[in-house]
Formats: sequence, C-alpha cells, structure tokens
Amino acid sequence: MRIIAGNLRGRRLNPPSNLPVRPTTDMARESLFNILNNYVDFEDSTVMDLFAGTGAVSFEFVSRGVREVTSIDINAQCTDYIKAEAARMDVRNLHVVRADVFDLLKRANRKFDIVFADPPYALEGLPALPDLVFEHEVLTDDGIFILEHPREYSFEEHPHFWQHRNYGKVNFTFFAQKLDQ
Repeated sequence: MRIIAGNLRGRRLNPPSNLPVRPTTDMARESLFNILNNYVDFEDSTVMDLFAGTGAVSFEFVSRGVREVTSIDINAQCTDYIKAEAARMDVRNLHVVRADVFDLLKRANRKFDIVFADPPYALEGLPALPDLVFEHEVLTDDGIFILEHPREYSFEEHPHFWQHRNYGKVNFTFFAQKLDQ
C-alpha cells in the first residue's frame, strides 16, 4: 500500500500479514479522495477514521493536510501499527484510540468534519452505523460521513443519503449533515 497524494505521497505502508484487516485498495482510496477534493477543504478539516485497520485512509488524510485525524480501532495490533507508522513518518496530528466503535460513538463528545468508516464487511451492526453517527451528533454542520461497505447494502433511503459510488467490490456511500452540499 502506498500513500497516493500530498506531502507523504509515495510512502509505503507495510503492515504485518497477521493484522485482521481488509485494507481499502489503492484504486478505491484514490477514487474516494478524488471525490472529496471537490467538496472538502482538507486544511480546515478534522477527521475520524472508524475501524482504521492499517491506517491507510488516516495517513492519506494526514498527507493531504487535514488539521487532525483520530483513528479508532478495537484491535491492539492495528492501533500499535498505526502509532508506529505515525512515529516513523513523524506525523504529529494523528491520534490513535483503541476502542469499540459502537461504544465510542455513543459517548462521543466532539464533532468532526469528516467521519470515514470501513468496518469488516461481515460486521453485524454495519447497517446501524449511519444512524449512530447522526443520532450521536459526531458531524459538524457541514460534515460528511463516508461508509465503505459490500454491495449487499443500500442506504439510498436513509434521510442523510447523499451519493453512492462503486469501485469493483468496494462501495462508498456518502451521507451529509446538510444535503445541499
């Protein structure tokens, strides 16, 4: 995996093979950030990366100059790896939290401009994630929530649905706090 753009462009992430993750492909990440480039001022944004895994999406946001990224994962190997990579790359605006995403969302005490979630595709609570994000008010007024999910799910009927994109087996559904994005 490589960081696609920004000040860390070209840097490689080489996670250990025993991490229990399914990283977002380079192609899908590049497509995601091409979309976000049209809607987001990265330098003024704060980001929360749920189910961060290898941290590839977090590092992509950091590389593009966001103010701050908070990476959440319940797996200690994942959080340790992200912390080690942040130290190796001298990244200081990435905060790593080992926590259960569902519990964290229920007790969230701050808002983010962008919330990205790439849960395990077989995760039992995956369909509830958009509701949790909006019920617990973790987005700023102009905030965007992006959910990566398998094709079996459709969120087009969700009241905050904004758009859906498909890249092979990778699906991104975008939700907006205000739908006049």
